[in-house]
Amino acid sequence: MSETKIALVTGANKGIGYEIANGLGVLGYRVGVGARDEARRESAVEKLRAAGLDAFGVPLDVTGDRSVADAAEAVERRAGRLDVLVNNAGISGETGPGWVQDPTTLDLDLVRTVVETNVIGVIRVTNAMLPLLRRSASPRVVNVSSSVGSLTRQADPDIEIGPVMAAYAPSKSFLNAVTVQYARQFAGTGILINAVCPGLVATDFNGFYGPRTPEQGAATAIRLATLPDGGPTGSFFEDDGVIPW
Repeated sequence: MSETKIALVTGANKGIGYEIANGLGVLGYRVGVGARDEARRESAVEKLRAAGLDAFGVPLDVTGDRSVADAAEAVERRAGRLDVLVNNAGISGETGPGWVQDPTTLDLDLVRTVVETNVIGVIRVTNAMLPLLRRSASPRVVNVSSSVGSLTRQADPDIEIGPVMAAYAPSKSFLNAVTVQYARQFAGTGILINAVCPGLVATDFNGFYGPRTPEQGAATAIRLATLPDGGPTGSFFEDDGVIPW
């Protein structure tokens, strides 16, 4: 019988992150539920365990160096390695009417806050977990991005891409670019890293606006987290396939 694989999902106490954790648990993974809020984190763990899944809580604030280092130590104590890291935690930042972030009036502190979570947080967590990922026979990293990070789609007037979001959308373009750099660095190591767009999912992230369920939003991330050896790396996916950068 093969050894149980270990996964860590950030921002996994609710929404898409929870469903990614749930989906990996259903596939037999032991799942670390990474989240800042203790009550929500433990509630998610209890819910997963009640469904018969192997889950444990990992206190994790992706914006804090100490918190992330402690999380890596916690995963090492619990599991000794990591097979899958899903960087799901993210924020949109404050928006104006119509969910708009106007670049001409943008608060620079807002930009810094969004990038700190959506980009620097991913780098911080990924690098802290790398020693554990390198102990896996088939390490996988999935960065939860968004199609609004696609410069090709944003620049095409014939594609409906939603409101102007001058902090959030560029943060996802930045995340996509970082994903490519990691893929280049990981070339030949067996670590596969990809970005994923879950689509417009109705969660509290967007005021429960959108046609997709969290379960639907989690599906492609789960597929990328469980890619076979030799699978794609350094790419950007949605349900229908590759998204143009």
